[in-house]
Amino acid sequence: MDFGLDIQQRIKRNWLILISGFIVVYFGFHTFCGDRNIYRYFTLKSEIAQAQKTAKLYASQKEVLQQKVKHLSDISLDADLLDERARVVLNMAADDEFIILDNDI
Repeated sequence: MDFGLDIQQRIKRNWLILISGFIVVYFGFHTFCGDRNIYRYFTLKSEIAQAQKTAKLYASQKEVLQQKVKHLSDISLDADLLDERARVVLNMAADDEFIILDNDI
């Protein structure tokens, strides 16, 4: 029984240290094992970097397509581009022409 009183007295004297220890253990556990742990942070960081690269790629493709649309508008019609698109869409060519296929179109 003396042992139980001794533990109670130590707890009363060191309650602030004990509560601080529990808080450190709680946050330490959730830092490595919680839903928003360190591993998830770095995983999301790499996913964000990959998404930004993809966004830059799509932005550059969008610029190219906008330039093509600009050349096909009523205000500034490019006859060569119009002829090229008509031949691709209609799948037609003259008898004396060579056809070079380009996958970027």
